[in-house]
Amino acid sequence: MIDYVLNALLGYFLGSLPWGLIVGYLATGRDIRESGSGKTGTTNVLRTAGKVPAVIVMVLDIAKGAVPALVGRYVFDSNEVAAVGAGAAIVGHVWPVFAGFRGGRGVASTYGGILGLAPGISLLFPLIGAVLVGATRYVSFMSVVGVPICAAIICGLAIAGKTDPAFAWYALFATALVEYKHIPNIRRLLNGTEPRIGQGGDRPATG
Repeated sequence: MIDYVLNALLGYFLGSLPWGLIVGYLATGRDIRESGSGKTGTTNVLRTAGKVPAVIVMVLDIAKGAVPALVGRYVFDSNEVAAVGAGAAIVGHVWPVFAGFRGGRGVASTYGGILGLAPGISLLFPLIGAVLVGATRYVSFMSVVGVPICAAIICGLAIAGKTDPAFAWYALFATALVEYKHIPNIRRLLNGTEPRIGQGGDRPATG
């Protein structure tokens, strides 16, 4: 049990590191949560601070999920502990203790968890995301649709005995959290008011 607790604490701590807030402030001199989506994730950094800061934040946010997953697998030698740590990293990213519990929506950290848990499977997911974004120009659509697709693939592999069931539980937990945090985006997508890539960075934060 102590392994689960330690890796969960590590995951939450890493997830709570507000890289979007830090990099966004260094690039713009202001709190990026005051504009665009009001979040600290890659998409809002792209809208408010530009491409280079967004890439930096994306890599760092992916690492949030990957590190506790790898620690669980190779330090604690447990896929279950790895999955718990990766899940805690998403919670930390969404509700970061170091940033007033106002973070991002957890997509990059979710992918980082899969990257650390099952690297071979994770290689497929950027292709799925690229297709969805390329077809719609909506990053939120990629998140809302792509994350469940990826979760379904992992669950199917787990049912077939091709991957650990703990990874499927992680995928389901991450999907539920990501979908919950995207409820405002889903409403805007249905209403046709969701900004596409390159839009919305100067508007007041909408949540």
